[in-house]
Amino acid sequence: MLEKLLLIDRFTAQTGKAVRWLSLLMVLFSVAVVVLRYAFEIPSIALQESVMYLHASLFMLGAAYTWQQGGHVRVDVFYRNFPRKQQNLVDRCGIVFLLLPVCIFMLYSSWNYVSVAWQIGEKSQEAGGLPFVYLLKTLILLLPFLMILQAIAEFAKTFLPAQAHAEEIHHG
Repeated sequence: MLEKLLLIDRFTAQTGKAVRWLSLLMVLFSVAVVVLRYAFEIPSIALQESVMYLHASLFMLGAAYTWQQGGHVRVDVFYRNFPRKQQNLVDRCGIVFLLLPVCIFMLYSSWNYVSVAWQIGEKSQEAGGLPFVYLLKTLILLLPFLMILQAIAEFAKTFLPAQAHAEEIHHG
């Protein structure tokens, strides 16, 4: 089981490390949009949409990594003072009763929406826009899939001894 847990964590870490480079691209593209528009009076719809695509990709594909690294905002007024055993129980309940139902609902409710976009090869409605709206909409399915995958790892971690859990957090 530990091997599978490590495999999921490595996959999430690699995905997150790759996706974080999108933020640099997003900044560079944003600068290019501004320079083209104001210095040369050349508007670029495709470049503007690229910034939106990069932004969406960064957040949708990076959410599981952010969770894995403990980067999400938590309201842990009580949680931080709980003993590890009680924190594990809170984490398990959060995964089972909040995260998984929301992710499953997202997958269920958006499947047809994304499928139709693929069937028609949905493109931007803007002249000069990107012809990849169907790829952008696919992120709606990838987010809950990646979160469910990481939820499996995080749920399993709640059963590890405290020392193994701490080592996994620092070395995973």
